Amino acid sequence: MKKITIGAVLFSLMFTGLNAQSLKSPDGKFEMNFQLKSGVPYYNLKYNGGIVVEDSKLGLRLLKDGDIQFASEIENKNNEGKNLDYGFEKTAEKRDSKNETWQPVLGEKKNYINNYNELAVTLNQKENDRSIIVKFRLFNDGLGFRYEFPQQKNLNYFIIKEEDSEIDLPTDMKAWWLAGDYDTEEYVTQTSKLSEIPAKWPTSYEGNASQNLVKNGVQMPLMMKKEGTNPLYVNIAEAAVIDYPAANLELDATNFKFKTHLTPDAQGAKGYIQTPSVTPWRTIIVSPKAEEVLDSKMLFNLNEPTKYKDTSWIHPTKYMGVWWEMIIGKSQWAYSTADNVHIGKTDFSKLTPNGKHAANNTKVKEYIDFAAANGFQGLLIEGWNIGWEDWFGHSKEFVFDFITPYPDFDIKMLNDYAHSKGIKLIMHHETSGSASNYERWADKAFQLMNKYGYDAVKTGYVGNIIPRGEHHYSQWTINHYRRIIEKAAEYKIMVNSHESVRPSGESRTYPNWIAAEAARGTEFEAFAGNNPDHQTILPFTRWMGGPMDYTPGIFQTKLDYYFPGDNRFVKTTLAKQLALYVVMYQPLQMAADLPENYAKHMDAFQFIKDVAADWDDTKILSAEPGDYIHTARKAKGTDNWFVGGITDENARDFTVDFSFLDKGRKYEATIYEDGKNADYINNPQSYHIYKKTIDSKTKLPVHLVRSGGYAISVKPVK
Repeated sequence: MKKITIGAVLFSLMFTGLNAQSLKSPDGKFEMNFQLKSGVPYYNLKYNGGIVVEDSKLGLRLLKDGDIQFASEIENKNNEGKNLDYGFEKTAEKRDSKNETWQPVLGEKKNYINNYNELAVTLNQKENDRSIIVKFRLFNDGLGFRYEFPQQKNLNYFIIKEEDSEIDLPTDMKAWWLAGDYDTEEYVTQTSKLSEIPAKWPTSYEGNASQNLVKNGVQMPLMMKKEGTNPLYVNIAEAAVIDYPAANLELDATNFKFKTHLTPDAQGAKGYIQTPSVTPWRTIIVSPKAEEVLDSKMLFNLNEPTKYKDTSWIHPTKYMGVWWEMIIGKSQWAYSTADNVHIGKTDFSKLTPNGKHAANNTKVKEYIDFAAANGFQGLLIEGWNIGWEDWFGHSKEFVFDFITPYPDFDIKMLNDYAHSKGIKLIMHHETSGSASNYERWADKAFQLMNKYGYDAVKTGYVGNIIPRGEHHYSQWTINHYRRIIEKAAEYKIMVNSHESVRPSGESRTYPNWIAAEAARGTEFEAFAGNNPDHQTILPFTRWMGGPMDYTPGIFQTKLDYYFPGDNRFVKTTLAKQLALYVVMYQPLQMAADLPENYAKHMDAFQFIKDVAADWDDTKILSAEPGDYIHTARKAKGTDNWFVGGITDENARDFTVDFSFLDKGRKYEATIYEDGKNADYINNPQSYHIYKKTIDSKTKLPVHLVRSGGYAISVKPVK
């Protein structure tokens, strides 16, 4: 427990009474109090009268206004007197409220409710005659706050050394966390008390193509739970990360206190600001129910509505891909074995093929045929373009041109063939981390896509970012992602970004940012593996700010099927793979396995063919991070429902309550469940399918084996 002195309590109460502004949520359950203590801004947060966040400091540390410093100077220069964290007096306050319903272009529900009360406090730093605004929005599911910098004479250009927003928790909590990093979130989620994080942190990560760790830091969104007779779930994140670096959280494990830690640039600075400007929102979602945390849309509500006048070209897509066979090592992205190639200097038509290049005309046509025959809309093809031989292990700015196909990939013929079958090919742009090169080629690359009828692209940022020294989550690279999204919108192209920053609700503003990776997806099942609890955690963390391209649907889970003696395997049952299509919201929805594996299980594959990719309604039936999730969703524009449930390494029983269905109406349910002898290690492909007539009064018991699941398709009886 924290040690709080009586003097500190009296001091806090004195200032709360004399110099505080209070804000309540629309339903009255939350109360936020803002105050100045000797000119330093603080806030706290209560839920149903209990403290959720103790008095926590606000402010920013700055470098010398208008000067670009080198890293050594940043560390050594004394900037006292320039920081925005002291000497304030309140000069104004403004209150507002909103209760609106808006429709996402793609979403988990047809309507999102944006209901909050707002307090904006203007603070003036008399010593330097500078003003900032601290804006708070209190929703029925928690708090968001940010800093705003009005244009003014003495605060025009400035550089942020660090943002010192604090979240001071009153007690030790159970947390689901990732090691802090400037470049990757592809780590295994750890579960521990906050107080245990420093001891566990050194063994909480493994190598990655690009990584720069924040010692004892953790990433956001961060899911926590106050355990006991009255549990409380707390989720810390950020929203609307635009023209600003993404943040990690520094942890004071003794006092259970977090502070923002922004991603620096190559010079060590955290952000270059020109007023007027705003920071991202810091968000704290709170509920006694885990289900309500999953249901929160706060991060989206804190983003601006889209300015796109036409969004008709943005649509959900179910797709397959020439991809998994490269991930597992059966095929390759590269066309040849040559290692001395160079775009512009090498004649790729004269290279000797390696015999394993997957993106070839014959194979792609086979994939097109299977995808078309089974009702898919898209087909992703990786490794179609020249340059893959000359990438890995080199820090090269110019590796790919994004417009030149390999000799065995006839881009016109394959697109014509795909369109004749009702399939659109999905472009792949691996940037090799060279963001500057991608921007130079973006117009030509998107023009090529328009020419051949591509309307979606998967971008990749494997490796260190170029310009060298930048990070995946620094301000410059954040702005790069936005520039690519906006450029793609000019050509009516949807973007699925991999190895990019995690989304923080920006799909409301940029709805063509249809998906992202920014976490360990299914590909890690073929690398180091994901733990059985992995998918029960991601919706509480990575998914809070937007959909992930998780690439589920692996039916052949044991890789010794391809490579005898290979001990790699996907740590789920086949039925759990089906359930992921419901539990994980994915408007860009992949069936990731090889066609030959689906052909062996067409009865189970039927669920993937039937399940929707966009929704009119979502009900979180039951959930506990790290243990289980049960979700029901209503397909967009229909009366069809789909239900899915998953569990961790423990077998569980659950009863599906169908009271969400229309009363007085009969439905046919097709249930896909783990077989009686199923086991994710010993018998992962065992499943059972049956049909049952149900209604709103039905309660259906299901059994989930270890790392198992179930999926249910529900359609009205006509």
